[in-house]
Amino acid sequence: MDTKPKITISTFDLAVIEQSMEETRLPPEFLDELEAELARAEVLEPAEMPENVASLNKQVTFKVLETGKVFTKTLTAPDQVDKFEDSLSVFAPLGAALIGLSVGQTIQWKTNRGLQSVEIIHVT
Repeated sequence: MDTKPKITISTFDLAVIEQSMEETRLPPEFLDELEAELARAEVLEPAEMPENVASLNKQVTFKVLETGKVFTKTLTAPDQVDKFEDSLSVFAPLGAALIGLSVGQTIQWKTNRGLQSVEIIHVT
């Protein structure tokens, strides 16, 4: 997977993430990568967002292709992780990889075990 998949994000999600980036103490390298992802996104008004796109406060079901394991997590802003039992912050490497992807898309993300691939199965 040499090319990165197309991503779509709402103006609301973009504003929340950018605000959170200003308030965080994450490593600059991570913030630079997240900023690069956001910069290549198609940005739509919330009412125009397709239902099948991984967005803040939506449950995303995905499969780790290397293991075949399936997970369901709710994507959240960093300050909202306590809001849901299954929260996954967009500031976590996997959360940053998932935001903006549509059902059927795959992406690779860096883990402590190397690169892994994930496929979006369902968004609610």
